[in-house]
Amino acid sequence: MSANDQVMSWLAGIGLSQYATVFVENAIDFEILPDVTEADLEKLGVPLGHRKRILRAIAALPAASLGPTHSTTSLPQSKAERRQVTVLFCDLVGSTALAVKLDPEDMREVIRTFQGSCAAAITHMGGYVARFMGDGLLAYFGYPQAHEDDAERAVRAGLDLVAKVNQLLLPTGESLQVRVGIATGVVVVGDIIGEEPAQEQVVVGNTPNLAARLQSVAAPNSTLVAASTLRLLGDLFVCEQLGPFELKGIAEPLIAWRVLGERVAESRFAAIRPTNLTPFVGRQNELHQLYDLWKRTEAGKGQVALLSGEAGIGKSRITKTLLDRIARDANVTIRLQCSPYHNNSPFYPIITQHEHAAHLGRLDSPEVKLEKLEALLSRIGSEVLADAPLYAALLSIPTAGRYPALDLTPRRQKDLTIDALGRQVLTFARTNPVLFVIEDAHWIDPSTLEATTRFMETIKTVPVLLLITFRPEFAPPWLGQPHVTMIHVDRLGRDKATAMIHDLAGGKELPAEVFEAIVSKTDGVPLFIEELTKMVLESGLLRNAGDRYLTVGPLPHLAIPTTLYDSLMARLDRLSPIKEIAQIGAAIGREFTYRVLATVAPISGTALQSALDQLIRAGLIFSRGEPPDSTYTFKHALLQDAAYASLLRARRQQLHRHIAMRSKTSSQSCQKYSRSLWRIIWRKRG
Repeated sequence: MSANDQVMSWLAGIGLSQYATVFVENAIDFEILPDVTEADLEKLGVPLGHRKRILRAIAALPAASLGPTHSTTSLPQSKAERRQVTVLFCDLVGSTALAVKLDPEDMREVIRTFQGSCAAAITHMGGYVARFMGDGLLAYFGYPQAHEDDAERAVRAGLDLVAKVNQLLLPTGESLQVRVGIATGVVVVGDIIGEEPAQEQVVVGNTPNLAARLQSVAAPNSTLVAASTLRLLGDLFVCEQLGPFELKGIAEPLIAWRVLGERVAESRFAAIRPTNLTPFVGRQNELHQLYDLWKRTEAGKGQVALLSGEAGIGKSRITKTLLDRIARDANVTIRLQCSPYHNNSPFYPIITQHEHAAHLGRLDSPEVKLEKLEALLSRIGSEVLADAPLYAALLSIPTAGRYPALDLTPRRQKDLTIDALGRQVLTFARTNPVLFVIEDAHWIDPSTLEATTRFMETIKTVPVLLLITFRPEFAPPWLGQPHVTMIHVDRLGRDKATAMIHDLAGGKELPAEVFEAIVSKTDGVPLFIEELTKMVLESGLLRNAGDRYLTVGPLPHLAIPTTLYDSLMARLDRLSPIKEIAQIGAAIGREFTYRVLATVAPISGTALQSALDQLIRAGLIFSRGEPPDSTYTFKHALLQDAAYASLLRARRQQLHRHIAMRSKTSSQSCQKYSRSLWRIIWRKRG
C-alpha cells in the first residue's frame, strides 16, 4: 500500500474520505500527520466539525503507526465482528475475449486503468476495496467504517464507476463496459487470511455471494441491487424491477432492481421518506416558535432560525410542517440541501438548487442549458438576469461568446457570485416574504457557509426567514445576533412517544411488554420509535385481534431495524481505537460501573479513563461520579444493542464469563470488607 493509499484508507476509516485528494495534493502522509494543526486544516478548507474529528483521530493513532518506520504492507489487525455490510461486486465485461485480442502488455494496462477507476469511485464514497480479482473487484460499504447511508453510498459508487469505466477506451477505440451487483446483509468480517503481501480481510456470509450473482446477470453498464439494499434507499433513486432470476446457489427465484439514476427531490427527507408520514406529534412548541418568527418576517423584520438536534430527532419533519402551514400564505420558498458527499465542493447546494430550478438536463447541450438558465433569471427580474455570466460560470455552462469573458481573480469572482446570489433573494423579497431553508448544515461546504454568513447581515430589514437545520456537532458562527434564534429539538416525552406508537399501530393497543420494550429502547427519538414500531408490526411477533394486537409467543429480544443499524454503527466506528471499551460496556449492560469495566477491559488507569472521556465527548455515554466510583449509561439503548450485536457469539460468552467471575470476586471482597468493618465497630463499642 502506497503512502497516498494509506492516508486515503485512514481518512475513509474515520468517514472523511472526501479530503483524500486535498491531503494527497498537499503531501500529507502518515509521517506528517502528527504535525498537522487545526490552523493547517482550516487553510485547507476543512469545516470546524471535521477539523475536530481529524485531530481526535490523529491523537488516537498509536505511535507505532506514525513515522517512516510504519509498515505499509500489512492490513490492520482488526478483531472479527458481526456487521451489516453492503457489498459491491463489479466485473469487466468481455475480459476473456479482450485477453485473446490484445497484447498482454496492453491488457495489463487496461486492467490497471479499470481497477484504478473503480477504486477511485469506491473510496470517494467511503467504501473499502477488499479485493482485486483481475477483471473484477469486491468492495464493502459499512466496514471498516460504517456510515449512516452505506447502501446509498454503494449505489452512488456503482453508478459512478459505470460512468467512469465507460469513458475508458481500448487500443481499438472501443469503450470498456462493466457490470455491478450490490446486496446488503449481516456478515462476519475482520478475519485476516493469507501471508504478506497476499493478506486480505474476508467476509463470511451470503451477502458477497448474492452481490456476485447479481453482477453475473446484470446487463453491461448497469447496476443491480437486491431487495435488502432497495429497502434502505427510500425514494433516492429511480429503479426498474427485473427478474425473477434463477441464480446458482440460491433456492428461490430472485427479484432484482436496476438503478437507472438519482431521483430529483426537494430534500433528503423527501427522498428517503417520500410517503406515509406519521401524524405530527410533540413538536408544537418548536413549530409555534418558527411560526412566530415567520409572522415577524411578514412584518418586514428579517429573522434567522437555527434548528439543532441529533439525527432522527425530527428537524426535517418540523421544517416540512412549517412549509405546509405557510403554503396558503403568499411566499417564496428556497431550499438548499447540503450533502455528505460534497461538503468540500464549492457552492454545491446552491448549484444543485439552480440546476433543479432551471430544469437543466444531464444530456442538455451547453446552448440549451444557457437558454434555460437565462429564462429562470429573467423570470426573477432584469437585475438578476444581468448576473447571467456569473451564474453560468457557477454552473459550469460555457457561454460561447454570448457574454464577455470574466477576467477576474478567483477571489473576486467568488465575491461577485455571493453578491449576485444575495441580490436574487432580495429581489424575491420585494414582492413576497421569503422562507429560505438550508438543511443539514453540518455538511455545508466552506463557500456556501461564507455566502450564508454574508447574506445573513443583509436581511435584518427584509422579509426573509432563514431557517438552518443541523446536528449538534456543527458549531454555528452566528450566535449572539439579535435577529438570530436558536431552537434545540429534544427527545419526546413518554406521553408523546406513546401517542406516536399508538398512531403507528393504527390506533390499536400493543401488548404491554411490547410497548415497554419500544419505549425503553427508543429513548424518545422519533425516528427510532417509528422504525422499531414498524419492524415489530411487520415481524410476525403479533397478531391482529381487532382493537388490539396480541403476542403469538414469548417476546424475543427486539433486533435493531436494518434501517437504523448503519447509523448506530457509524457513531461507534468514529471512535474505532476505543470502540472495544464501548463493546465491553455494552456486554455489562445499558448501565455499567468503572470498577466492573476496569476488571475486564484490556487497558487500565489513565488510558481507560481517557477512553471513557472520549466516549462521553462523542455523546455515546453519560457519566455520574468520578472514577473509580463512576457509573456510565449508554445515551441510547439501541446504541448499546449495536455495540453488543457487533461482538461475535464466542466473544460475548467470553466477556460474560469474565464479568461474572469479576463480579463474584468483587462481591466476595465487599462481603469480607463489610464483615471486617462490623468487627472493628463492635470492638470499639465493646
